[in-house]
Amino acid sequence: MERKAEAGLVLSGGGARGITHLGVIKALEEMGVSFSAVSGTSAGSLLGALYCYGYSVDEIFKIITTGYFKFIRPAWTVSGLLSLDALGEELVRHMPENSFESLRIKLVVTATNLEAGSVTYFNSGPLVPALLASCCVPAVFKPVTVGNTLYVDGGITDNLPVKPIRELCRLVVGSHCNSIVDHFDKRNVKAIIERCLLMAINGNTRVSKEMCDVLIEPPDAGRYSGFDIGKAKEMFEIGYRYTRENFTPENFINPQETQ
Repeated sequence: MERKAEAGLVLSGGGARGITHLGVIKALEEMGVSFSAVSGTSAGSLLGALYCYGYSVDEIFKIITTGYFKFIRPAWTVSGLLSLDALGEELVRHMPENSFESLRIKLVVTATNLEAGSVTYFNSGPLVPALLASCCVPAVFKPVTVGNTLYVDGGITDNLPVKPIRELCRLVVGSHCNSIVDHFDKRNVKAIIERCLLMAINGNTRVSKEMCDVLIEPPDAGRYSGFDIGKAKEMFEIGYRYTRENFTPENFINPQETQ
């Protein structure tokens, strides 16, 4: 029987809002919390992979804020969608082994099987194709092929992927960056579309939230768009400040040991 990891971290998708996760992790590290397993979707999987590879929070922040959008380029296909190929090249540059097995911490990456209409959890083999599949926002990027199957954003089927590590960990901490705020620009079509997408995605996180031992969900993160990469420092601070102000090391004691 596989020995359970001490603690697992689950990182939701959310585009640029995922930078909130880095602030959360920074605060958790300062409280002495460490993880033996990480599960992520979309932006959460991207940040999780760099973290599991061994990069510090500060290094990941720099990698993401100086290169994320610059490595997205037109696919030049009849679909008119963008390609993630250049982002893949950049990820390989930072994680040249390009494999789950090279990571220091166990990682699970969530993507949606476009053909079967079901969730897929990657945890072995080539790493970067799984990450690109998980980050492939429909109608923005062309679907990613892994093996002979087309995949798109994992947030469609599981935006807070607790399930694949719940039985592996004694304690599961979820970081969710997609709270829905009351106010939004009703005249902005993009804001309306993004809000509708958020509402739909939040529907598949309800059960996952209940499966977490500790859920960290900074409400102010919802004030930002998933494309607000220019406000990265603000989002980082929101995740960091919320975690420091609302949690203590005692919140992360193994619940089985306190019963």
